[in-house]
Amino acid sequence: MQRAKLLPLIVACALFMENTDSTVIATSLPMIAKSLGEDPIALKLALTSYLVSLAVFIPISGWMADKFGARSVFRAALCIFMLGSVLCAVSNSLAAFVGARFIQGMGGAMMVPVGRLVILRSVSKAEMVSALAYLTVPALVGPVVGPPLGGFITTYFDWRWIFFINIPIGLIGIVLSSIFFEDIREEDVAPLDVRGFVLSAFGFAALMLGLATGGRHMVPEYISYGCVLGGAAALVAYWFHARRVPYPVLDLALFRIPTFRIGVVGGSIFRTGIGAIPFLLPLMLQLGFGLDPLQSGLITFASAAGAMIMKTLARTILAQYGFRRVLIFNALVGSAFLAASGLFTPTTPHAIMLSVLLIGGCFRSLQFTGINALSYSDVSNREMSSATSLSSVAQQLSLSMGVTIGAFALEAANAFNGGKALAAGDFWPAFVIVGLISASSALWMAQLAPDAGAEVSGHAPVSKRKLTAEAIAEQKPLD
Repeated sequence: MQRAKLLPLIVACALFMENTDSTVIATSLPMIAKSLGEDPIALKLALTSYLVSLAVFIPISGWMADKFGARSVFRAALCIFMLGSVLCAVSNSLAAFVGARFIQGMGGAMMVPVGRLVILRSVSKAEMVSALAYLTVPALVGPVVGPPLGGFITTYFDWRWIFFINIPIGLIGIVLSSIFFEDIREEDVAPLDVRGFVLSAFGFAALMLGLATGGRHMVPEYISYGCVLGGAAALVAYWFHARRVPYPVLDLALFRIPTFRIGVVGGSIFRTGIGAIPFLLPLMLQLGFGLDPLQSGLITFASAAGAMIMKTLARTILAQYGFRRVLIFNALVGSAFLAASGLFTPTTPHAIMLSVLLIGGCFRSLQFTGINALSYSDVSNREMSSATSLSSVAQQLSLSMGVTIGAFALEAANAFNGGKALAAGDFWPAFVIVGLISASSALWMAQLAPDAGAEVSGHAPVSKRKLTAEAIAEQKPLD
């Protein structure tokens, strides 16, 4: 099997575990809460602790891969994630469950960015789009099977079995990476920026914790506001710190690369809206429409199914139309399908829901593939570890923002409608708001040059194609 196909499939074991875990837990939270004797809202802390752990440890994932070897760090991350999964399964209290999720986050923070780094350093620029597409195709099986699987296990068995699914998958990933991964590392690794790590870790952790708990009555409001302000202050302090040190833990100088800056910032804006889907859609189907977890899961999986279909076509589309046109068009269309989910009602036929989610998943999948490939198209191999860390942190922050904005919009609509139990009519304003946020990312994509990332996409602007044809006809070399 070609290297550009084999390596992504191995890394996809990690992505499969991570994506299955998150989608299954979202479906099963009410039953987990009942088993632990807690309010379902309190179980949101389990989701928050995972995001906080990711934000804390992702910035040093690239440095650890450079220092200790990507293969060694990837295998260790899989082991840590499996340990966290076992601890989740045996938890008997909220504190133990939240702690176990934090340990899972430590593993997740290392295994996915480091696995992506192995791919980016092992394949050519021309193979990058195909490699990233192969990476996400098996990984998208997680979101496809996660909701119905979680609903099925929760309804007919015990929710604890959800976490044991990760063990055989993780063991397969360890064996395959031991055989096929090169232990890629840098010869001369800069010292770890300890002060920068502390500032960024506290900043992202406090900011994301404040955003995740704000307006949800998990903690007093002054604690949420304090976390947001303290986290923002730490991140500002990090910005000044990063400008003074030669090797910052998060290299903000990468934003000087136009394709990386637009891919990360514009992509984060798009992900902010999309990040609200796993929060809003199951709540609407279960609390608004009265479906059970299994029925809800059998509908929400359609988005991931559409994403899998599009991944096989992504390279051809990007080569034909280029990053700029594809990313502008997809930002608008994908966001329109996101907002259209707010038009669902309890009487909407399930076939229509499935169709909207399936087609919307296709467009969003193409957008994510394009954004990921564009972001790294002009990044050198030496800068890849820093780029993957910075990009991954931005992704987690944008997803957390999506959940927060979706929750605030939902609560505001509910209060406007009388403040009673959530009803179907409370959800459409939230879907419209997050859809508009995602659509605004098109303004960033419009800043791309027509030939941006052409080496990666394989697309040549019309003027360049004409020039090439003329040069061949005249048998003259191009400058």
